[in-house]
Amino acid sequence: MIPGFGTDPWWLVVGKAVAIFVFLILTPLVAILAERKVMARMQMRVGPNRVGPAGILQSLADGVKLALKEGIVPKGVDKPIYLLAPVIAAVPAFMAFAVIPFGPEVSIFGQRTPLQLTDFPVGVLYILAVTSVGVYGIVLAGWASGSTYPLLGGLRSTAQVISYEIAMGLSFVAVFLHAGTMSTSGIVAAQSSTWYIFLLFPSFLIYLTSMVGETNRAPFDLPEAEGELVGGFHTEYSSLNFAMFMLAEYVNMVTVSALATTLFLGGWHAPFPISLWEGANAGWWPVLWFTLKVWVFLFVFIWLRATLPRLRYDQFMNLGWKVLIPVSLVWIVLVATVRAFRIEGYGSLAVALVVVSALVALLVGALAWRRLHRERDPDGPPTERQPFDPMAGGFPVPPLPGQTAPKPEKERSDA
Repeated sequence: MIPGFGTDPWWLVVGKAVAIFVFLILTPLVAILAERKVMARMQMRVGPNRVGPAGILQSLADGVKLALKEGIVPKGVDKPIYLLAPVIAAVPAFMAFAVIPFGPEVSIFGQRTPLQLTDFPVGVLYILAVTSVGVYGIVLAGWASGSTYPLLGGLRSTAQVISYEIAMGLSFVAVFLHAGTMSTSGIVAAQSSTWYIFLLFPSFLIYLTSMVGETNRAPFDLPEAEGELVGGFHTEYSSLNFAMFMLAEYVNMVTVSALATTLFLGGWHAPFPISLWEGANAGWWPVLWFTLKVWVFLFVFIWLRATLPRLRYDQFMNLGWKVLIPVSLVWIVLVATVRAFRIEGYGSLAVALVVVSALVALLVGALAWRRLHRERDPDGPPTERQPFDPMAGGFPVPPLPGQTAPKPEKERSDA
Protein backbone atom coordinates (compact mmCIF):
# COMPACT_ATOMS: atom_id res chain seq x y z
CA MET A 1 0.00 0.00 0.00
CA ILE A 2 1.25 3.48 -0.87
CA PRO A 3 1.76 5.59 2.27
CA GLY A 4 -1.03 8.10 2.84
CA PHE A 5 -3.72 6.13 1.00
CA GLY A 6 -6.26 3.64 2.32
CA THR A 7 -6.41 5.11 5.83
CA ASP A 8 -9.06 7.83 5.37
CA PRO A 9 -12.38 7.52 7.24
CA TRP A 10 -15.45 6.73 5.15
CA TRP A 11 -16.89 10.25 5.32
CA LEU A 12 -13.67 11.71 3.92
CA VAL A 13 -13.61 9.23 1.04
CA VAL A 14 -17.23 10.08 0.20
CA GLY A 15 -16.44 13.79 0.42
CA LYS A 16 -13.50 13.45 -1.98
CA ALA A 17 -15.60 11.44 -4.44
CA VAL A 18 -18.39 14.03 -4.37
CA ALA A 19 -15.88 16.88 -4.83
CA ILE A 20 -14.37 15.14 -7.89
CA PHE A 21 -17.84 14.50 -9.33
CA VAL A 22 -18.88 18.14 -8.89
CA PHE A 23 -15.60 19.31 -10.43
CA LEU A 24 -16.15 17.07 -13.47
CA ILE A 25 -19.74 18.26 -13.88
CA LEU A 26 -19.02 21.98 -13.55
CA THR A 27 -15.88 22.04 -15.70
CA PRO A 28 -17.67 20.87 -18.90
CA LEU A 29 -20.36 23.52 -18.34
CA VAL A 30 -17.70 26.22 -18.23
CA ALA A 31 -15.65 24.57 -21.01
CA ILE A 32 -18.60 24.49 -23.44
CA LEU A 33 -19.29 28.18 -22.86
CA ALA A 34 -15.58 29.04 -23.10
CA GLU A 35 -15.27 27.03 -26.31
CA ARG A 36 -18.14 28.88 -27.96
CA LYS A 37 -16.88 32.26 -26.76
CA VAL A 38 -13.24 31.69 -27.70
CA MET A 39 -14.08 30.21 -31.10
CA ALA A 40 -16.39 33.15 -31.79
CA ARG A 41 -13.58 35.54 -30.90
CA MET A 42 -11.11 33.69 -33.14
CA GLN A 43 -13.58 33.61 -36.04
CA MET A 44 -14.74 37.23 -35.57
CA ARG A 45 -18.25 36.30 -34.42
CA VAL A 46 -20.31 37.25 -31.38
CA GLY A 47 -20.97 33.89 -29.74
CA PRO A 48 -23.54 33.24 -26.99
CA ASN A 49 -24.78 36.52 -25.52
CA ARG A 50 -28.50 36.11 -24.80
CA VAL A 51 -28.99 33.75 -21.84
CA GLY A 52 -27.79 35.42 -18.65
CA PRO A 53 -25.27 38.27 -18.34
CA ALA A 54 -22.99 38.12 -21.40
CA GLY A 55 -24.43 34.68 -22.18
CA ILE A 56 -22.82 32.92 -19.19
CA LEU A 57 -25.90 30.73 -18.59
CA GLN A 58 -26.00 29.37 -22.14
CA SER A 59 -24.48 25.98 -21.22
CA LEU A 60 -26.98 25.54 -18.40
CA ALA A 61 -29.85 26.46 -20.73
CA ASP A 62 -28.63 23.91 -23.29
CA GLY A 63 -28.54 21.22 -20.60
CA VAL A 64 -32.07 22.03 -19.46
CA LYS A 65 -33.27 22.02 -23.07
CA LEU A 66 -31.79 18.56 -23.70
CA ALA A 67 -33.30 17.23 -20.46
CA LEU A 68 -36.77 18.44 -21.42
CA LYS A 69 -36.70 17.20 -25.00
CA GLU A 70 -38.52 14.02 -25.90
CA GLY A 71 -36.31 10.96 -25.95
CA ILE A 72 -36.90 9.25 -29.29
CA VAL A 73 -35.94 5.59 -29.71
CA PRO A 74 -35.89 4.72 -33.44
CA LYS A 75 -37.56 1.59 -34.67
CA GLY A 76 -35.23 -1.34 -35.23
CA VAL A 77 -32.62 -0.53 -32.57
CA ASP A 78 -31.33 -3.04 -30.03
CA LYS A 79 -33.00 -1.16 -27.19
CA PRO A 80 -31.09 -2.45 -24.11
CA ILE A 81 -27.69 -1.84 -25.69
CA TYR A 82 -28.91 1.37 -27.32
CA LEU A 83 -29.84 2.80 -23.90
CA LEU A 84 -26.79 1.39 -22.11
CA ALA A 85 -24.19 2.72 -24.58
CA PRO A 86 -24.22 6.39 -23.37
CA VAL A 87 -23.73 5.19 -19.78
CA ILE A 88 -20.76 3.01 -20.81
CA ALA A 89 -19.24 6.03 -22.58
CA ALA A 90 -19.66 8.42 -19.64
CA VAL A 91 -18.92 6.38 -16.51
CA PRO A 92 -15.26 5.43 -17.29
CA ALA A 93 -14.42 9.12 -17.82
CA PHE A 94 -15.44 9.81 -14.21
CA MET A 95 -13.71 6.70 -12.84
CA ALA A 96 -10.35 7.64 -14.34
CA PHE A 97 -10.13 10.73 -12.12
CA ALA A 98 -9.89 8.61 -8.97
CA VAL A 99 -6.08 8.49 -9.12
CA ILE A 100 -5.40 12.07 -10.28
CA PRO A 101 -3.61 14.09 -7.54
CA PHE A 102 -5.04 17.59 -7.02
CA GLY A 103 -2.61 18.69 -4.32
CA PRO A 104 -0.38 17.68 -1.39
CA GLU A 105 -1.45 16.49 2.03
CA VAL A 106 -3.80 18.91 3.77
CA SER A 107 -5.95 18.99 6.90
CA ILE A 108 -9.71 18.51 6.44
CA PHE A 109 -11.67 18.84 9.70
CA GLY A 110 -8.54 17.84 11.62
CA GLN A 111 -7.84 14.78 9.43
CA ARG A 112 -4.57 14.79 7.44
CA THR A 113 -5.16 13.45 3.94
CA PRO A 114 -3.69 13.84 0.43
CA LEU A 115 -5.83 15.69 -2.12
CA GLN A 116 -6.36 12.53 -4.14
CA LEU A 117 -9.09 9.93 -3.87
CA THR A 118 -6.73 6.95 -4.05
CA ASP A 119 -3.54 5.71 -5.66
CA PHE A 120 -1.74 2.44 -6.27
CA PRO A 121 1.55 1.34 -7.88
CA VAL A 122 0.05 1.12 -11.40
CA GLY A 123 -2.18 4.19 -11.25
CA VAL A 124 -1.41 5.41 -14.80
CA LEU A 125 -2.16 1.98 -16.25
CA TYR A 126 -5.49 2.08 -14.41
CA ILE A 127 -6.35 5.33 -16.23
CA LEU A 128 -5.35 3.82 -19.57
CA ALA A 129 -7.45 0.71 -18.91
CA VAL A 130 -10.55 2.56 -17.69
CA THR A 131 -10.59 5.11 -20.49
CA SER A 132 -10.26 2.26 -22.99
CA VAL A 133 -13.62 0.94 -21.82
CA GLY A 134 -15.29 4.19 -22.88
CA VAL A 135 -14.83 3.37 -26.57
CA TYR A 136 -17.15 0.40 -26.11
CA GLY A 137 -19.95 2.88 -25.51
CA ILE A 138 -19.26 4.51 -28.88
CA VAL A 139 -18.97 1.18 -30.71
CA LEU A 140 -22.14 -0.22 -29.13
CA ALA A 141 -24.02 3.00 -29.87
CA GLY A 142 -23.13 2.74 -33.55
CA TRP A 143 -23.98 -0.96 -33.74
CA ALA A 144 -27.21 -0.83 -31.69
CA SER A 145 -28.61 2.10 -33.70
CA GLY A 146 -29.35 -0.20 -36.63
CA SER A 147 -28.23 2.45 -39.12
CA THR A 148 -25.36 2.61 -41.58
CA TYR A 149 -23.74 5.93 -40.67
CA PRO A 150 -23.65 5.36 -36.89
CA LEU A 151 -22.11 1.94 -37.54
CA LEU A 152 -19.38 3.49 -39.68
CA GLY A 153 -18.72 6.08 -36.96
CA GLY A 154 -18.40 3.34 -34.33
CA LEU A 155 -15.97 1.37 -36.51
CA ARG A 156 -13.89 4.48 -37.12
CA SER A 157 -13.72 5.16 -33.41
CA THR A 158 -12.54 1.59 -32.77
CA ALA A 159 -9.66 1.85 -35.24
CA GLN A 160 -8.83 5.36 -34.03
CA VAL A 161 -8.63 4.47 -30.35
CA ILE A 162 -6.63 1.29 -30.99
CA SER A 163 -4.07 3.23 -33.04
CA TYR A 164 -3.67 6.18 -30.71
CA GLU A 165 -3.74 4.25 -27.46
CA ILE A 166 -0.62 2.45 -28.61
CA ALA A 167 1.19 5.76 -29.15
CA MET A 168 -0.21 7.11 -25.89
CA GLY A 169 0.93 4.06 -23.94
CA LEU A 170 4.41 4.31 -25.46
CA SER A 171 4.63 7.97 -24.45
CA PHE A 172 3.99 6.85 -20.85
CA VAL A 173 6.91 4.41 -20.92
CA ALA A 174 9.54 7.15 -20.99
CA VAL A 175 7.88 8.77 -17.95
CA PHE A 176 7.85 5.45 -16.09
CA LEU A 177 11.52 4.87 -16.86
CA HIS A 178 12.60 8.30 -15.68
CA ALA A 179 10.37 8.48 -12.60
CA GLY A 180 10.92 4.86 -11.58
CA THR A 181 7.23 4.43 -10.73
CA MET A 182 3.77 4.11 -12.33
CA SER A 183 2.02 5.77 -9.40
CA THR A 184 0.56 9.19 -10.24
CA SER A 185 1.52 10.63 -6.86
CA GLY A 186 5.05 9.24 -7.27
CA ILE A 187 5.39 10.78 -10.74
CA VAL A 188 4.32 14.19 -9.40
CA ALA A 189 6.81 13.89 -6.53
CA ALA A 190 9.59 13.03 -9.00
CA GLN A 191 8.97 16.37 -10.80
CA SER A 192 9.50 18.53 -7.72
CA SER A 193 12.68 20.00 -9.22
CA THR A 194 12.30 19.60 -13.01
CA TRP A 195 9.10 19.03 -14.98
CA TYR A 196 9.17 16.21 -17.52
CA ILE A 197 8.05 18.49 -20.33
CA PHE A 198 11.67 19.69 -20.37
CA LEU A 199 13.30 16.28 -19.96
CA LEU A 200 10.89 14.27 -22.12
CA PHE A 201 9.59 16.77 -24.66
CA PRO A 202 9.18 14.21 -27.50
CA SER A 203 6.99 12.10 -25.19
CA PHE A 204 4.96 15.21 -24.42
CA LEU A 205 4.39 15.96 -28.11
CA ILE A 206 3.35 12.36 -28.80
CA TYR A 207 0.95 12.38 -25.86
CA LEU A 208 -0.46 15.77 -26.86
CA THR A 209 -1.29 14.45 -30.33
CA SER A 210 -2.61 11.13 -29.01
CA MET A 211 -4.90 12.71 -26.44
CA VAL A 212 -6.64 14.77 -29.15
CA GLY A 213 -7.16 11.62 -31.23
CA GLU A 214 -8.23 9.64 -28.16
CA THR A 215 -11.01 12.12 -27.33
CA ASN A 216 -12.33 12.33 -30.93
CA ARG A 217 -11.76 16.07 -31.04
CA ALA A 218 -11.06 18.22 -34.10
CA PRO A 219 -9.06 17.85 -36.27
CA PHE A 220 -9.38 14.15 -35.39
CA ASP A 221 -13.16 14.01 -34.91
CA LEU A 222 -13.63 11.47 -37.69
CA PRO A 223 -16.20 9.27 -35.86
CA GLU A 224 -18.51 12.32 -35.85
CA ALA A 225 -17.61 13.72 -39.27
CA GLU A 226 -20.90 15.40 -40.17
CA GLY A 227 -19.83 15.94 -43.77
CA GLU A 228 -19.43 12.20 -44.24
CA LEU A 229 -21.43 10.42 -41.53
CA VAL A 230 -24.32 12.85 -40.85
CA GLY A 231 -23.57 12.99 -37.09
CA GLY A 232 -21.50 9.86 -36.63
CA PHE A 233 -22.09 7.28 -33.94
CA HIS A 234 -24.71 9.38 -32.09
CA THR A 235 -26.86 10.23 -35.14
CA GLU A 236 -29.86 8.31 -33.79
CA TYR A 237 -29.66 9.72 -30.25
CA SER A 238 -31.60 12.61 -28.72
CA SER A 239 -32.46 14.17 -25.37
CA LEU A 240 -30.49 12.96 -22.31
CA ASN A 241 -28.88 10.09 -24.21
CA PHE A 242 -27.27 12.57 -26.59
CA ALA A 243 -26.31 14.77 -23.62
CA MET A 244 -24.52 11.79 -22.03
CA PHE A 245 -22.27 11.45 -25.08
CA MET A 246 -21.46 15.16 -24.99
CA LEU A 247 -20.75 14.96 -21.26
CA ALA A 248 -18.46 11.96 -21.83
CA GLU A 249 -16.53 13.87 -24.50
CA TYR A 250 -15.88 16.90 -22.32
CA VAL A 251 -15.13 14.90 -19.18
CA ASN A 252 -12.63 12.87 -21.22
CA MET A 253 -11.04 16.16 -22.30
CA VAL A 254 -10.65 17.13 -18.65
CA THR A 255 -9.27 13.68 -17.77
CA VAL A 256 -6.58 13.60 -20.48
CA SER A 257 -5.68 17.23 -19.66
CA ALA A 258 -5.30 16.36 -15.98
CA LEU A 259 -3.17 13.34 -16.91
CA ALA A 260 -0.95 15.51 -19.11
CA THR A 261 -0.58 17.93 -16.21
CA THR A 262 0.32 15.07 -13.88
CA LEU A 263 2.84 13.42 -16.18
CA PHE A 264 4.56 16.38 -17.81
CA LEU A 265 3.75 19.69 -16.07
CA GLY A 266 4.65 18.78 -12.52
CA GLY A 267 1.09 18.04 -11.40
CA TRP A 268 0.05 20.40 -8.63
CA HIS A 269 3.52 21.96 -8.24
CA ALA A 270 3.60 25.73 -8.75
CA PRO A 271 5.18 27.05 -11.95
CA PHE A 272 8.27 29.25 -11.96
CA PRO A 273 8.64 31.97 -10.61
CA ILE A 274 5.68 31.35 -8.27
CA SER A 275 7.54 28.28 -7.00
CA LEU A 276 10.11 30.62 -5.41
CA TRP A 277 7.47 31.53 -2.84
CA GLU A 278 7.92 29.23 0.14
CA GLY A 279 4.22 28.45 0.59
CA ALA A 280 3.41 27.96 -3.10
CA ASN A 281 3.32 24.16 -2.83
CA ALA A 282 1.65 23.93 0.55
CA GLY A 283 -1.94 24.03 1.70
CA TRP A 284 -4.70 24.56 -0.86
CA TRP A 285 -2.73 26.73 -3.30
CA PRO A 286 -1.61 23.71 -5.39
CA VAL A 287 -5.26 23.07 -6.35
CA LEU A 288 -5.23 26.44 -8.12
CA TRP A 289 -2.00 25.66 -10.02
CA PHE A 290 -3.36 22.25 -11.04
CA THR A 291 -6.64 23.73 -12.30
CA LEU A 292 -4.88 26.46 -14.29
CA LYS A 293 -2.65 23.88 -16.00
CA VAL A 294 -5.69 21.77 -16.91
CA TRP A 295 -7.33 24.83 -18.45
CA VAL A 296 -4.23 25.47 -20.55
CA PHE A 297 -4.79 22.10 -22.22
CA LEU A 298 -8.53 22.73 -22.56
CA PHE A 299 -7.67 25.97 -24.37
CA VAL A 300 -5.42 23.97 -26.72
CA PHE A 301 -8.40 21.73 -27.55
CA ILE A 302 -10.50 24.80 -28.37
CA TRP A 303 -7.68 26.44 -30.33
CA LEU A 304 -7.20 23.35 -32.50
CA ARG A 305 -10.91 23.09 -33.24
CA ALA A 306 -11.12 26.74 -34.29
CA THR A 307 -7.96 26.60 -36.42
CA LEU A 308 -7.47 23.29 -38.20
CA PRO A 309 -9.65 21.51 -40.76
CA ARG A 310 -10.53 17.87 -40.28
CA LEU A 311 -7.95 15.38 -41.56
CA ARG A 312 -8.75 12.67 -44.05
CA TYR A 313 -9.09 9.28 -42.43
CA ASP A 314 -6.05 7.81 -44.21
CA GLN A 315 -3.91 10.80 -43.18
CA PHE A 316 -4.98 10.38 -39.59
CA MET A 317 -4.16 6.65 -39.49
CA ASN A 318 -0.84 7.19 -41.25
CA LEU A 319 0.13 9.77 -38.62
CA GLY A 320 -0.50 7.27 -35.83
CA TRP A 321 1.03 4.12 -37.30
CA LYS A 322 3.86 5.56 -39.44
CA VAL A 323 4.99 8.56 -37.38
CA LEU A 324 3.95 8.51 -33.71
CA ILE A 325 4.56 4.84 -32.95
CA PRO A 326 8.04 4.55 -34.63
CA VAL A 327 9.19 7.83 -33.07
CA SER A 328 7.95 6.62 -29.67
CA LEU A 329 9.94 3.39 -29.93
CA VAL A 330 13.17 5.19 -30.88
CA TRP A 331 12.69 7.70 -28.04
CA ILE A 332 12.05 4.92 -25.50
CA VAL A 333 15.34 3.24 -26.47
CA LEU A 334 17.19 6.53 -25.92
CA VAL A 335 15.54 7.18 -22.56
CA ALA A 336 16.18 3.60 -21.41
CA THR A 337 19.86 3.92 -22.38
CA VAL A 338 20.27 7.17 -20.43
CA ARG A 339 18.42 5.63 -17.48
CA ALA A 340 20.76 2.61 -17.49
CA PHE A 341 23.85 4.83 -17.54
CA ARG A 342 22.41 6.89 -14.66
CA ILE A 343 21.90 3.73 -12.59
CA GLU A 344 25.53 2.84 -13.23
CA GLY A 345 26.64 6.20 -11.86
CA TYR A 346 26.90 8.29 -15.02
CA GLY A 347 24.33 10.86 -13.91
CA SER A 348 25.63 13.62 -16.17
CA LEU A 349 24.27 11.76 -19.20
CA ALA A 350 20.76 12.81 -18.12
CA VAL A 351 21.65 16.15 -19.68
CA ALA A 352 21.36 14.34 -23.02
CA LEU A 353 17.60 14.13 -22.55
CA VAL A 354 17.36 17.88 -22.05
CA VAL A 355 19.51 18.48 -25.14
CA VAL A 356 17.48 16.12 -27.31
CA SER A 357 14.20 17.58 -26.03
CA ALA A 358 15.44 21.10 -26.79
CA LEU A 359 16.52 20.07 -30.29
CA VAL A 360 13.13 18.49 -30.97
CA ALA A 361 11.37 21.63 -29.72
CA LEU A 362 13.53 23.82 -31.97
CA LEU A 363 12.94 21.53 -34.95
CA VAL A 364 9.17 21.61 -34.46
CA GLY A 365 9.23 25.38 -34.03
CA ALA A 366 11.36 25.85 -37.15
CA LEU A 367 9.07 23.67 -39.25
CA ALA A 368 5.99 25.54 -38.01
CA TRP A 369 7.61 28.93 -38.70
CA ARG A 370 8.70 27.84 -42.16
CA ARG A 371 5.22 26.64 -42.98
CA LEU A 372 3.60 29.87 -41.81
CA HIS A 373 6.24 32.02 -43.51
CA ARG A 374 5.80 30.17 -46.79
CA GLU A 375 2.02 30.61 -46.67
CA ARG A 376 2.17 34.34 -45.82
CA ASP A 377 5.15 35.47 -47.91
CA PRO A 378 3.76 37.94 -50.48
CA ASP A 379 7.11 38.25 -52.24
CA GLY A 380 7.45 34.58 -53.01
CA PRO A 381 7.96 33.36 -56.57
CA PRO A 382 4.79 33.84 -58.62
CA THR A 383 3.07 30.64 -59.58
CA GLU A 384 1.80 30.24 -63.12
CA ARG A 385 -1.97 30.10 -62.98
CA GLN A 386 -3.48 27.30 -64.98
CA PRO A 387 -6.44 28.18 -67.22
CA PHE A 388 -9.78 27.27 -65.68
CA ASP A 389 -11.61 24.43 -67.41
CA PRO A 390 -15.12 23.95 -66.02
CA MET A 391 -15.42 20.53 -67.69
CA ALA A 392 -12.08 19.12 -66.49
CA GLY A 393 -13.76 16.63 -64.18
CA GLY A 394 -16.33 15.48 -66.71
CA PHE A 395 -19.13 17.68 -65.39
CA PRO A 396 -19.50 21.48 -65.09
CA VAL A 397 -18.25 23.18 -61.91
CA PRO A 398 -18.34 26.90 -60.97
CA PRO A 399 -15.05 28.84 -60.84
CA LEU A 400 -13.25 29.41 -57.55
CA PRO A 401 -12.39 32.94 -56.35
CA GLY A 402 -9.71 34.35 -58.63
CA GLN A 403 -10.61 32.06 -61.54
CA THR A 404 -12.38 33.27 -64.65
CA ALA A 405 -14.65 30.99 -66.60
CA PRO A 406 -14.10 31.01 -70.39
CA LYS A 407 -16.75 32.67 -72.49
CA PRO A 408 -19.32 30.41 -74.13
CA GLU A 409 -18.65 29.47 -77.77
CA LYS A 410 -21.58 31.57 -79.04
CA GLU A 411 -20.35 34.74 -77.32
CA ARG A 412 -16.83 34.27 -78.75
CA SER A 413 -18.19 33.82 -82.31
CA ASP A 414 -20.40 36.96 -81.97
CA ALA A 415 -17.38 38.96 -80.81
